[in-house]
Amino acid sequence: MKTTAPIGYEMAQVDQITTKVRYCLYARKSTESEERQVLSIDSQIKEMLQLAEREGLEIVCMKRESHSAKETGQRPVFNEIVEELRDGKFNGILTWAPDRISRNAGDLGKIVDLMDAGKLLQIRTFGQTFSNNPNEKFLLMILGSQAKLENDNRGINVKRGLRTRVEMGLWPGVAPLGYLNQRDIDKKCQLVIDSLRAPLVKKIFEKVAYEKMSGRKIYNWLRFEANFYTRGNKPLTLAGVYRIIESHFYYGMFEYPKDSGNWYQGKHDPLITKELFDQAQAQLKRDNIQRENKEFAFTKLFTCGYCGSGISAEEKWKQLKDGTHAKYIYYSCARSRDRNCKNKYIREEEMILEMLKILDKVNINELGMRQKLEDEIARFNIFQRSVLGATEKIQNNKETDIRNYAKYILKEGTVTEKRELLANLRSRIVYKDKILTLTD
Repeated sequence: MKTTAPIGYEMAQVDQITTKVRYCLYARKSTESEERQVLSIDSQIKEMLQLAEREGLEIVCMKRESHSAKETGQRPVFNEIVEELRDGKFNGILTWAPDRISRNAGDLGKIVDLMDAGKLLQIRTFGQTFSNNPNEKFLLMILGSQAKLENDNRGINVKRGLRTRVEMGLWPGVAPLGYLNQRDIDKKCQLVIDSLRAPLVKKIFEKVAYEKMSGRKIYNWLRFEANFYTRGNKPLTLAGVYRIIESHFYYGMFEYPKDSGNWYQGKHDPLITKELFDQAQAQLKRDNIQRENKEFAFTKLFTCGYCGSGISAEEKWKQLKDGTHAKYIYYSCARSRDRNCKNKYIREEEMILEMLKILDKVNINELGMRQKLEDEIARFNIFQRSVLGATEKIQNNKETDIRNYAKYILKEGTVTEKRELLANLRSRIVYKDKILTLTD
């Protein structure tokens, strides 16, 4: 006898009705701000377990998640449920409401596809049931689309609200350092001056503009002298120092969104004048130009033997009796790890003499660029024979000659050649009290 399906059902759906549904209980707490008062995950689980007990539903697993459902494929637990449905570990989902499953078209499509394939027989919520029939799938898609519409509208409303606030001169986010967010509800987005930190923020600009201090010197001053801490009770980072110095907010203007070119006059009280800000920017620009134009041969290649910081360099000029000026380059500990490091300064000429001693001790293969040195020696031999007519030549098969050529580079080579030579050393160079040593 041939079996016919009830009206509104296909034959495959008749088989599904008689199949035992095994549920995965899925509880998700939304991260959207307007839904933070919705049932917590534990409350959802409690209600759904009571429903399962009343109706005799078989629950084979329980999963919980707090990721937002706005973006497709961004929920690890939901993706795990989809894979386990495909593998047949269960064939039903028990959840609080349809929008717990999806608030985007991509994830909703995955659920409907699983229904069409017979992998997902039923979705049970607190007040509804969705099975694999056209009417219930259509209702599920409508509710999922409605949730997406709410998300989209909420995003539009939030952006419109933020636009309105910035047009009124109100800062839309967390107050920059030196200000505090107003706690009163009727003064939301209004900022007040942080009496503890604002004076030091102002001093940062003054020290850059008037005392010509660099960002790193400001960082050291804040950390070791001013004892400055952020609202999170942490020292201000070097990047944070530069963010402050480069922020227009402190003289009353701000850009929103960042890099949009949309500028607004803020209602907050400025900490500095526009003139002070411009003067600080000009000094920063001069510092950057000077750093770009100066390249030293031995910086970032050595380590301080006392505190482990890097080695920095600075240029000094001395006026001679005849009216001319002599240039000297000094190397010392950068003091990034210990501001009071006692390692001594050393002139570049003395540093080179120390490096020559190192080259006498190091294995030639340690240079890491032996082939290049041999090629240079061979090229010099060709130059001697073809241009100068010399009959003698450097023997490039002797380690002594390669070592001597490396010493020549240290004494007479360009900054780039010196840096390349030392950068290829396989051992670490440590500087301590005007002496260089090699360590493994």
